[in-house]
Amino acid sequence: MTEMLDRRAPPRPFFNKLLMPFLGAVTVAMCLSVIYLPAPIVDRMLRDDVHRKAQEWRLRVLDALESGSETFARATITRGDELWLSQVTTLSEIYCFKLIAAEGQIFWSTQAEDIGVVNEMPFFRRIVAAGNPYYQAEDRPVSEVDDHFLRSASSNRAELYEDETGKLMRIAEIHEPILQNGRVVGAIAFYTDLTELRAIFVDRLERIFIALSVVSLLMLVVTSTVIRRSGRMQLRVINQRAEQERQMMAEQMRLARNVRLLGELNEWLQSSRSLDELFKMVGRFMSHILPNSEGSVYVYSSSRDVLVGSASWNGGHHCDHIRAEDCWGLRRGRTYTFGSAEVDFPCSHSESQDDRPSFCFPVLAHGETVGLLHLKAKDNVPLEEFRASQRLAQMCAEQISLAIANVQMRDQLHDRSIRDPLTGLYNRRHLTETLRRQLEQAHREERPLSILSIDVDHFKRFNDTHGHDAGDMVLRAVASVFEQVCEGDETACRMGGEEFMLLLPDLGLPAAALRAEALRGAVERINVRYGEKSLPRITISVGVAVHPEDGTMPQQLMKAADDALYDAKGRGRNRVAIAGEDDPTQAEVAALHASPSPTPREEAVA
Repeated sequence: MTEMLDRRAPPRPFFNKLLMPFLGAVTVAMCLSVIYLPAPIVDRMLRDDVHRKAQEWRLRVLDALESGSETFARATITRGDELWLSQVTTLSEIYCFKLIAAEGQIFWSTQAEDIGVVNEMPFFRRIVAAGNPYYQAEDRPVSEVDDHFLRSASSNRAELYEDETGKLMRIAEIHEPILQNGRVVGAIAFYTDLTELRAIFVDRLERIFIALSVVSLLMLVVTSTVIRRSGRMQLRVINQRAEQERQMMAEQMRLARNVRLLGELNEWLQSSRSLDELFKMVGRFMSHILPNSEGSVYVYSSSRDVLVGSASWNGGHHCDHIRAEDCWGLRRGRTYTFGSAEVDFPCSHSESQDDRPSFCFPVLAHGETVGLLHLKAKDNVPLEEFRASQRLAQMCAEQISLAIANVQMRDQLHDRSIRDPLTGLYNRRHLTETLRRQLEQAHREERPLSILSIDVDHFKRFNDTHGHDAGDMVLRAVASVFEQVCEGDETACRMGGEEFMLLLPDLGLPAAALRAEALRGAVERINVRYGEKSLPRITISVGVAVHPEDGTMPQQLMKAADDALYDAKGRGRNRVAIAGEDDPTQAEVAALHASPSPTPREEAVA
């Protein structure tokens, strides 16, 4: 005991003279860091984040443009490109963006007055034209910012800048070069508002530095008190302060760990490509962030009549399907805590109806409920400890909700880009990509691949005689037949107007010809009613081409099928023609029909 007291004895006078100035200098440094460090650190973090998002948007824009990087080489965009580009600022935090040719001329911008202006800034020639991205963040008056952006932004931003004409906004400007065959053909300039995000992060860093400054100041006060005291009182004070510091450090380490895990969770969720992948990430992260809770996640189905169980962790259980009325949180539209009131009721979706406390967080994104996060305390976990995790769990629910909304929005945009809005079939773009992929597989595995080129006979008569609404009904009815016939990897596409194409992998010429004839007969038997009358009989002409006999490249195979289609139309329409063959005789037709038996689906269509 004596040795312990000796080790904890007051410091020597010489050590005292060095310790006090040292602690004072550390405290002053921490106080100065509150003023000078947060802004530069946050600016660097935001710069890296904007760079990453700009690269992602560059890829999205190039993928959405019909001609990709060739658009910048020609410095022109199509009407479809313009419609898509005009929606970008409403679907993202981008304030403004421009498409710039290699010479610096702006050939498209969300601000029409910028179109045709030449970017003569030195950085464009020196940095962007050399193939390097350029970034700059500066404060701009609210009056210089596009008013449409402020009106279409979130309510928080709109309230923040309302009637504050003298307020500054932090605008980030980044130019991403567009390369084609190693040559710069243009650039995309993005402008995004960092004001609110920068203020939030600067405020958080300031709080952290203030907390560290307070800790340093407390250490200085404690040390000075310890030096001036002696005996047992001094030892007692030192032990108490040391315990407080350990608790504070443990709390800070816990908070730092939670912040780090939340940041990692957000980064991983934003990079997920599908909901299945996202929910795997959620289960793994939540088991680390909230180790004392069992959890599960539910997401609304596309029909929004039920919620589908998607993930669970730490021994939690999720049902396959639940209804909104099974959860008090969803029914009441806010977080529901079971076990906190004198009288409360458990949710029906909770499998084990025990007395353990639980949380039900409605998962909200863009003002709409997209799912449910359910947490239940593990056995022997104190009620106070479980309740203390509510704020952290709420933050996790917010991160998950935004990630779910982003993935769903990305899936919807992708589906719209490859689907024909009238018939629901795939469009020409998807056909080209699928045909190229299936041709490579057929060539590699030496398997047949057939393609049918189809045209509705005398379609113009339907539009001219009965109106375009009747023509649309005809196209939808024909597309419905094609969609019913296709099975497995078979693909039906609308090429435009009344022209269709079907990709039939693993079908040789005899089976493809039978399928074409079955399609022709099925369409001929369609009865389409428009108003109180039936439309005239619908017929189609079909051209059949087969890989590899009629071509090994997509263009060759499509041309062979189109040529066969024109041959069928030239013979009088409402018939099937095979690429490279003359008008078949009756014997050849009989031999063709004696080929392998049709599938059950083909028999049903026939």
